[in-house]
Amino acid sequence: MLAPQSRLMRPIVLFIATGAGSGYSPVAPGTAGSLVGLVLVWAVFEPMWRYSWPIALIIFTILFGAGCWIAGAAETIFAEHDSSRIVLDEVLGMVATMFLNPIGWRYLLAGFVIFRLFDIIKPPPASLIDREVGGGVGVMLDDLVAAVYANIALRALAYFI
Repeated sequence: MLAPQSRLMRPIVLFIATGAGSGYSPVAPGTAGSLVGLVLVWAVFEPMWRYSWPIALIIFTILFGAGCWIAGAAETIFAEHDSSRIVLDEVLGMVATMFLNPIGWRYLLAGFVIFRLFDIIKPPPASLIDREVGGGVGVMLDDLVAAVYANIALRALAYFI
């Protein structure tokens, strides 16, 4: 495998880790990355969920595993732990938030707001993971926990609407 700093891998790692460049947003890069995640949900994952949610879950799991490596490689490139420019965790966090939830614009908006809230607040164990787990796994895992909370909250909201 090529080192993340190699001339070939560096631009690929940075493109993916920064959510197609959204992580370079001067204001709220995590929010910008979450918006990229919404587009990914609407354009790619929602059609997959309708076709076969187990296959979509397998693909998400593979992407999440690769995302751990990519986030760790981006940390090395940026020489900064959990750089705000790394937003792949927010991109995939939005996918996990919306997993098997309704996809109408109201639900996408609600899922976006709820995920951002949980991602910022980081209720336990997300806060513990954020502090204690290093590398790309730590970068990705705390947002996955926030996304699970957001998914459950969105399901509850959808139930009552």
